[in-house]
Amino acid sequence: MPIPAARIRAYHEVTKHHPRQYAPGPGRLDWINQPDPFRRFQGAPAVRLPLAADSLTTGYADLYRPGAVPACPLDGEHVAILLELSLGLSAWKSHGGSTWALRCNPSSGNLHPTEGYVVCPALPGLDDGVWHYVAESHTLERRARPGAPGWSARFPAGGVLVGLSSIHWREAWKYGARAYRYCQHDAGHAMAAVRYAAAALGWQARLLDGWDDDALAALLGLDREADFEDAEDEAPDALLWVGPGRAAPLPGDLLPGLADACWQGRANRLSASHVHWSQIAAAEAAALKLEPGANARRAPPARPPLAAPAGNPNAAGLIRQRRSAVAFDGVTGLSSDAFYRMLDTLLPREGTAPWDMLPWAPRVHPVLFVHRVDGIAPGLYVLAREDAALPALRRAMREEWLWHPVPGCPAHIPLRLLASLDVRDSAQLICCHQEIAADSAFAVGMLAAFGVALEAAPWWYRRLHWEAGVLGQVLYLEAEAAGVRATGIGCFFDDEMHRLLGLRDDAWQTVYHFTVGGAVDDPRLSTLPPYAHLDPGNSR
Repeated sequence: MPIPAARIRAYHEVTKHHPRQYAPGPGRLDWINQPDPFRRFQGAPAVRLPLAADSLTTGYADLYRPGAVPACPLDGEHVAILLELSLGLSAWKSHGGSTWALRCNPSSGNLHPTEGYVVCPALPGLDDGVWHYVAESHTLERRARPGAPGWSARFPAGGVLVGLSSIHWREAWKYGARAYRYCQHDAGHAMAAVRYAAAALGWQARLLDGWDDDALAALLGLDREADFEDAEDEAPDALLWVGPGRAAPLPGDLLPGLADACWQGRANRLSASHVHWSQIAAAEAAALKLEPGANARRAPPARPPLAAPAGNPNAAGLIRQRRSAVAFDGVTGLSSDAFYRMLDTLLPREGTAPWDMLPWAPRVHPVLFVHRVDGIAPGLYVLAREDAALPALRRAMREEWLWHPVPGCPAHIPLRLLASLDVRDSAQLICCHQEIAADSAFAVGMLAAFGVALEAAPWWYRRLHWEAGVLGQVLYLEAEAAGVRATGIGCFFDDEMHRLLGLRDDAWQTVYHFTVGGAVDDPRLSTLPPYAHLDPGNSR
């Protein structure tokens, strides 16, 4: 086994939670060193963006209908809407003298390790260059102004680049060694959030495979040691091409033009002191993407159009109302129609958000703990999102599982019943004894084709978690559309899930858990508009 693949496997093993021993963590929270949730580049010129998402009339159902939304102009105002609906603030919460921000892209512990960048040609209302997005103030900081003439001409018409990076310390402060996993989940959530925001504008968005980590770091300025001298590093994650056009630039198109660029700004330090987690450093080094490209994406099979959600709510409003549930009532269920629509949105369709963003076939498949869905027997189910995965999953699991089709399930949704039984206790145990997993309408464990992915390249470890994060973002929005709520669960007993299913090796591994149900809100919390702290004309 190649050394990097062995090291990422070792990281995955050492960061597993077990009923009698949790993964290495801080033990207690050092509140004095809680990281600043907002990165800023001091000295970089900043441009305040307009808050214009309220102007969008796109219906939520139209996000899943290719061609249903006319493409908005590619200009500064619509790039601002893209950022507002993907990486921007969605609300402020207040309790007991403390106030904290929520964002459209969810995050483990609301810690937000993901940073966003825009790399663009000269657009109406926005100059060319490399920009860093600050969600708190809805501003872009201009990190680099290209020095070479004609740099904008190297961009194909009709798009901008959105880059994502991770500050691992933000998650490690609370979660210790396991935090690297959560950063990858968050990157996947952020990618899906960008794709949904692009769809609301009638734009495309796709993950670019032609950029390795070194090239991405150079493009975003993450390799500029002097700019991060006293601050926490950012690890390059992903680069997306976003806009009405399809063609995207390659590293050779843009990086030479940044050789003589004027870079401005120094990263702020987020915590006064830090704890070094050697496991995260080892995983980061092992999972570097050192070459461009990945296996080609196969066209997904033809599927019927998605059923429309009840009421077809406004897309921008639904995106901004998304919240992570902190508790479920143990009573609220779902209709079978709402449940099947949720599952249907997890299946790729050609040209349909968010799955057209990813350049690979599905490698993560939900195992469902169904508790309260009308007309569907409580039990354990599997949704194989790729036809070829079904026989492989069946060979890997217990021989006694049924694998029965589900009566009443639409024929194109490959849902299979493993066993009809009360699985509330199992769901709660696996999710670190958290009642929210049993009190939900259903819970999900996301099973990844782990072994074959790492054989291809160790950086697939990141992609498996990204894909799981995209699945989670779909469920978040679908839950809101169905009038319920969802939450991601990063604390789970990995091998308890594997034992339940009968898995005997690491060919399949659970990488993320999720729950959907009737939320119990905390009445002690006050909610404030996302940008009320800016001038009154910008508050909603």
